[in-house]
Amino acid sequence: MAITSDSQPELRPEPQPPSQPRAVVVGSGIGGLSAAVALHQRGWQVTVLERAVAVEAVGAGIGLAPNGHHALDVIGLGEEIRELAAWQGGGGMRSPSGRWLARTNSSAATERFGGPLVLVHRATLIDRIAARLPGGALRTGSPATLVDPGVAGGRAAVVTTPDGDIEADLVVGADGVHSAMRRALFPDHPGPAYAGITTWRMVVPATAAASFAPHETWGRGALWGSQPLLDGRIYAYAAAAVPAGGHSPDGEKAELLRRFGDWHSPVPEIVAAAGSDEVLRHDVHHLITPLPAFHRGRTALLGDAAHAMAPTMGQGGNQAIEDGIVLAHHLPDAGDIGTGLAAYSAERLPRTTGIVRKSARIAGLVSVRSAPGVALRDTLMRLAGSGPGPGLALRAFDGIADWLPPQRTYAAGAPDPQVRDRQEQR
Repeated sequence: MAITSDSQPELRPEPQPPSQPRAVVVGSGIGGLSAAVALHQRGWQVTVLERAVAVEAVGAGIGLAPNGHHALDVIGLGEEIRELAAWQGGGGMRSPSGRWLARTNSSAATERFGGPLVLVHRATLIDRIAARLPGGALRTGSPATLVDPGVAGGRAAVVTTPDGDIEADLVVGADGVHSAMRRALFPDHPGPAYAGITTWRMVVPATAAASFAPHETWGRGALWGSQPLLDGRIYAYAAAAVPAGGHSPDGEKAELLRRFGDWHSPVPEIVAAAGSDEVLRHDVHHLITPLPAFHRGRTALLGDAAHAMAPTMGQGGNQAIEDGIVLAHHLPDAGDIGTGLAAYSAERLPRTTGIVRKSARIAGLVSVRSAPGVALRDTLMRLAGSGPGPGLALRAFDGIADWLPPQRTYAAGAPDPQVRDRQEQR
């Protein structure tokens, strides 16, 4: 306490704690929720704005590769997700007649990448991530428009909603492949392009087929996948090289029966077991032209808004989760948001660009229709899968599925034991 000239004590204000930085996440998909939870665990006040009146898990199933659940380790969810792994034993790639083109097994994948491939229903994953948000953080029925991306070190970012404007230290655009946030930040970017394939997805009861080995089957301009879920149901997906914008006049189940009804078992049985209104069809669009950055001002993009990719490597959701974790890692507080966002872009842009391009190349292989081209592709698959060491299906994920997150735990500031152990093993 200081003493003034007339010997009266000088009262000084009590020091105030720093204000809690605020983040607004636009979109409640897997990437947006992961970012919101990670930021919350770093001490941010988070608000997630979702246009839909309810959070619905569109898309049936999702495959979480080891890199995805390694990222989820950081927010305390990885082990819980690994416990949902259903694939045990063999699997691989087949031809429509049923012949095996390349084989692998679950233990080889786990050993190579430090964890299993986990197939879960998208609703399960979304529910478990959202459960880690504080009460009231998720607002449904709240469409949001970016009014001002803000200036790092300067004015706040602003989004407008039906309930008024919201200012934030950080805005995260997680609003999907046709992102309005991306168009606002980068109006000169060409946007998503049709990847040349359309997909169908469904979840059917366990009674749809007898026991089977998980597989992808490659045909002429088409692909089918059958994967078990832990609860006994079957997640199935298909892709075909068809013009964009099409829909079957007699329903998508009938379309699948025409395309895949004479393929090996259990493909016809799975199609037959699907409800007529339970088959989801979507044209695949990707950002084959990368963005110049994943941020501008105080606004960042993640997931499909930043790097939409073909699903041929099953990495779309995994990369979105990685985005959310890495973004929070570089933004421990609002003090130096410009440096943090620049580091986020620098780390994520080259990695995701490479995966977008690799996924596009595989989509091109799916699109092969000619008999000589299919024969050559199948021969190469058999040769690549028959040599010593890991097969083609595993080697394709080197440098992708073995990714590990930054060591710092966002909740406590100390290394997470699981993440630290994996880092040390490498």
